[in-house]
Amino acid sequence: MSGARYERRRGEIATYFDRTAADAWARLTSDAPVSRIRQTVRAGRDSMRATLLNWLPQDLSGARLLDAGCGTGALAMEAAQRGAQVVAVDLSPTLVTLAQERLENEPAAQNITFMVGDMRHLELGHFDYGVAMDSLIHYQAEDMVNSLHQMSESVTRSIVFTFAPRTALLGAMHAVGGLFPRGNRAPSIEPIAQSDLWRRLDRGLDAWQRGRSQRVNSGFYISQACELVKS
Repeated sequence: MSGARYERRRGEIATYFDRTAADAWARLTSDAPVSRIRQTVRAGRDSMRATLLNWLPQDLSGARLLDAGCGTGALAMEAAQRGAQVVAVDLSPTLVTLAQERLENEPAAQNITFMVGDMRHLELGHFDYGVAMDSLIHYQAEDMVNSLHQMSESVTRSIVFTFAPRTALLGAMHAVGGLFPRGNRAPSIEPIAQSDLWRRLDRGLDAWQRGRSQRVNSGFYISQACELVKS
């Protein structure tokens, strides 16, 4: 059942970012004017990206990095500028194409290999670092943790990722979002308590230890960064 649920959810997410919200997402991840609500989301995402990058070495020369859910490529680009060889994967062909177009004149883009597909189902090799920024938040806890377990099998140093923390504010925002017509909604996020997340992750991650954790709260953007470090 969990496999079928994951596949169904993955399809919903791919459809949303590839078709329903492609134009809106392109604007959100650019410098184009957006609504005040989306300004808070843009600021929150910028802050979260900076947090995750700050948890990686400033010099990534010679390192191989997986960006799982790369979107329009902003994090992948900054990692490549630090010297990393980046494999940037996303479910949405539209977003991957947009990333390639935006970065085509950047010298460091030669260090990025973009791929369309599901990180779980691709032969990607081994990496020094893994990143999953706001790409697992739409999955139920079991599927999110299974994805992190799989990533841990191919990463040798650290994994930095985000989850949607279970808070009263986020719950209220989630409920309000449910009032919009279905065609206008993003795939719902799946909040989880940090204690529950750690309990689930501890099963099967014996070689890893918990690292830093930091919440980013910016208006309509609430997400929590976490770090796993190879023992």
